[in-house]
Amino acid sequence: MYLTSEKKQEIFEKHGKSVTNTGSTEGQIALFSYRISHLTEHLKKNRKDYSTQRALIRLVGKRRSLLDYLKRKDIERYRAILKELNLRR
Repeated sequence: MYLTSEKKQEIFEKHGKSVTNTGSTEGQIALFSYRISHLTEHLKKNRKDYSTQRALIRLVGKRRSLLDYLKRKDIERYRAILKELNLRR
């Protein structure tokens, strides 16, 4: 499995406020970004995997809505997470 609990803890420790705070916006955006990159690599090898393609599109939409929320609430945190994860916007 590509996303172990240790990897999740590492992501939330680095980007979230703590390991136990899995609901933080930055932590969820980082987790979605990790999953998006994994699914993108999978789709490069398996072009006809349409269920994975649909899941990828849904994840991108979820991440986009979280980024929009963060932009409305706190522009500095938004800019910081974009810089940390090297996301374009």
